[in-house]
Amino acid sequence: MKTTSIMTAMTMNLIASTAAFAADTHKVYSSGILVLLFIGFVALVVVVQMVPAIITLCGMLKGLVTERKSSRASAGN
Repeated sequence: MKTTSIMTAMTMNLIASTAAFAADTHKVYSSGILVLLFIGFVALVVVVQMVPAIITLCGMLKGLVTERKSSRASAGN
């Protein structure tokens, strides 16, 4: 009985709620070209710094797999 009354109350609350009144923004983009260039430069810096990080991660994973294979081979002998 208590579960159905809670569910009924939750359902009534969802039905009675209205949409949020968000601010009306008719301007989508009002910044200049310099802001866009700066954001592009920051994105370029992030991508350039990710390349060595990914290469290092691949090398570490390759070393880990190679170490496990060699330890299995030596354990079998």
